[in-house]
Amino acid sequence: MSAKWYPLGDWIDAFRPAPGAPPQTLGAFMRWCLSGAWPGLWAAAVVSIFAGTLEVFNAYILGKVIDVTVSSGPEGAFAWENLWVYALALAFFLVARPLIMAASSATNSISVQPNVMPMVLARLHRWTLGQSVRFFDDDFAGRIAQKQMQAARAMTDVAAETINVLFFALASLIGTFLLLASIDWKINAIFAVWLCAYIALIWYFLPRIRARAATRAGARAASSGQIVDTITNIKTVKLFARADFENEAAQKSLGHLRDTSLTFGYISARFRFWLMTLAGTLPVLLLGATLFLWKNGMATEGDIVSAGSIAVRIAQMTGWVSFTLMTIYSNIGEVEDGMATLTPRIRVDDEPGAQDLAVPNGEIAFQNVTFTYGRGSEPVAKGNPGGIHDVNLTIHAGEKLGIVGASGAGKSTLVSLLLRLYRGEEGRVLIDGQDLEHVTQASLRRNIGMVTQETAMFNRSARDNIRYGRPDATEAQLIAAAEKAEAHDFILNLKDHRGRTGYDAYLGERGVKLSGGQRQRIALARAILKDAPILVLDEATSALDSEVEASIQTALHRVMEGKTVLAIAHRLSTLSEMDRILVMDHGRIAEMGTHDELLAKGGLYARFWDRQSGGFIGSEAAE
Repeated sequence: MSAKWYPLGDWIDAFRPAPGAPPQTLGAFMRWCLSGAWPGLWAAAVVSIFAGTLEVFNAYILGKVIDVTVSSGPEGAFAWENLWVYALALAFFLVARPLIMAASSATNSISVQPNVMPMVLARLHRWTLGQSVRFFDDDFAGRIAQKQMQAARAMTDVAAETINVLFFALASLIGTFLLLASIDWKINAIFAVWLCAYIALIWYFLPRIRARAATRAGARAASSGQIVDTITNIKTVKLFARADFENEAAQKSLGHLRDTSLTFGYISARFRFWLMTLAGTLPVLLLGATLFLWKNGMATEGDIVSAGSIAVRIAQMTGWVSFTLMTIYSNIGEVEDGMATLTPRIRVDDEPGAQDLAVPNGEIAFQNVTFTYGRGSEPVAKGNPGGIHDVNLTIHAGEKLGIVGASGAGKSTLVSLLLRLYRGEEGRVLIDGQDLEHVTQASLRRNIGMVTQETAMFNRSARDNIRYGRPDATEAQLIAAAEKAEAHDFILNLKDHRGRTGYDAYLGERGVKLSGGQRQRIALARAILKDAPILVLDEATSALDSEVEASIQTALHRVMEGKTVLAIAHRLSTLSEMDRILVMDHGRIAEMGTHDELLAKGGLYARFWDRQSGGFIGSEAAE
């Protein structure tokens, strides 16, 4: 049922965008998480304060009833002049108290928790999506997702429990001081000394609990990442008979989690022991002091009941509040741990005022481009693969450029810089004269279609996976793209475990229910449907057998018409019809020309061609 049916559910906008980037200090980060929710949170806090005052009214009204009863005696207890006290007690216990307590519970369970959790998670997820690919390369996917969920859940618990407990307890404590002051200032003084001891106990233990909670949260996320990594690669685990090894790795990670949990448990147990000991002294002190005053005619019987009932209630609440404070501090530790993982600026952001890219022609130019993944400006060495150095290259509008080279020669780096997956270190990359540093990344990538060797599939329907290239495509356009990619026939025969068939069938995580060739054909259909003016093919047909590849080549030629194409391939036969072929070696442009020109030159490309077996560049060919 939609939240619009619950007025309390609209106090906080669950999908309000975050104000800028998340700060990297804890207090500022928590304020960032909750920004925009403060009116709803304060409204819930006010209701909680009203609920907290009920504890004092309980004791006050009981004391009044006892005083009236004792002073009137059995015969006059129900005299007309005393009925107002009983009526007040009935109205309070049967009407006011249930309504206020229900309102306090409702604001927390309807207004706060269902909205804060998705709000914080959406903000963290949106920020994480903007991180550079290097951010994801350096961590487990499962760990990153775990950190998002962990931080959002912990932040929600901090907000909810602070309102539900701390404001409630603060109102109860203030009311207790007022109630005890009406009896005698000495009782108040005793309570004040006890409260100072309680605060000192909290002050000592909670920071230590928080630190251990953060360590435990890190161990939990690491264990989750380890297990998710194993499950993600389960076929490799089975093919190499490494189940025992993965089990040992998981047990080692879980052993660390157990150790951190035990450390957390020890300090928690110590804290609870001293807390309960201190809580037990409060009823003894307050009730004993009030009895002493009563014996000396300085307190009434109702005062004894009031002091005793509020002392017992505060003692009980002490354990509840302290346990909640421990939970809050534990959650703060988890928020801090999530902040440390998610907020580092490993990003390629649009510059302020960036414009959308316009691609009337599709000319691409690399001007003195150097990128070495932060290793410095030296040329890429054989033992240090990856990156490019001082590349100058112009790809004319509508030109088909093949790119070859041994592993680590810089082919993928060239494409990554074109897509702005990394920020260039030196030089410029331009499309139709527009520096890519000054255009929005979204508009850039909308104008580039790409098919990679490692095809990316979502665990969604075949239709959703193909339409990802163009969400507004019609069904007829989608099917036409699938037919061009030779994917339509096998899609019609798909059926998933829930009985969904054809284009509605789900493909499994990363498309595991499909063969490599089927995944690649769906990826081709996606690129065909996108119909971008620039097309990048990174080993686009490597997973296809020769017969299927031959059937797709005609479709690819049609798709490439009128587009600027960059095609990376190890199978050199797929590049023979390119307008030009670029040969890269150790991050530099080694050769460039047509297939025939490069063969006639007798250089590196010719050696690749001579030495390849089955159409692939061997590792020895790079030497």
